[in-house]
Amino acid sequence: MSSLSRAGTFSLGDRSVHRLGYGAMQLAGPGVFGPPKDRESALAVLRAVVAAGVDHIDTSDFYGPHITNQLIREALSPYGQDLTLVTKIGVRRGPDGAWLLASSPAELEQAVHDNLRNLGRELLDVVNLRVMFDTHGPAEGSIEEQLTALAALQQQGLVRHIGLSNVTRTQVAEGRRICPIVCVQNQYNLVHRADDALIDELAADGIAYVPFFPLGGFTPLQSSALSDVARRLQATPMQVALAWLLRRSPNILLIPGTSSVAHLHENLASAALDLPDEAMDALEQVAGNAKG
Repeated sequence: MSSLSRAGTFSLGDRSVHRLGYGAMQLAGPGVFGPPKDRESALAVLRAVVAAGVDHIDTSDFYGPHITNQLIREALSPYGQDLTLVTKIGVRRGPDGAWLLASSPAELEQAVHDNLRNLGRELLDVVNLRVMFDTHGPAEGSIEEQLTALAALQQQGLVRHIGLSNVTRTQVAEGRRICPIVCVQNQYNLVHRADDALIDELAADGIAYVPFFPLGGFTPLQSSALSDVARRLQATPMQVALAWLLRRSPNILLIPGTSSVAHLHENLASAALDLPDEAMDALEQVAGNAKG
């Protein structure tokens, strides 16, 4: 059994994927803007991803912009039938790299066509609507107009499945009344636990939850308790943080990103890391301290 198989699989609509995947955001230049410093290294990482058995890659055409999707196409096209590509729309990049709202029906349609063109696909497996009422995190507001526009593109045969990103529980409920939702992608990790209840609700309904910044994002997780558990298990703190997420709930799908082949394999090894109950108890204390 491969290490990826140890973590099991979960469904993204009618697709079944390993619970440990790959996020392609870091393949673009600094600030997820412009080209990578080493294009050949970026291509090598993508080929190593698929060679390792990863069948779920998360991307977006606003990474770069366009660059990450073009790298994926160059490295991996023609795509294997088992590979599920998940992308996001609802944001565009300014000339200075700023992250700007782009959620009108016309902008969403353009974004779907941009993703199709740059990935070299006729159909997008999963498209997440990135909600941007607040750039700092989920904020309340109706998503009916945006999601209805995306659902229309699904009806046209351009999108297989729809997910939501950066959303509140209220918005998830609203979205599910409009069209089937196969995944929710929000910030969540060992210390950022605002979605605990939402994760459990989605698990009960067979809907995937895909945490972004599973390792803390731009502020990497740091905790003496996390380091102590890692030392006892002869693992890295980041491997332990990923293993904790895998054990947290069976509907969690991970998409840690990296631009290094060595770091990629280190992340994937976390699928085979068993966390004993005493380790889970110690890690829960980390979360409790963060809440306090």
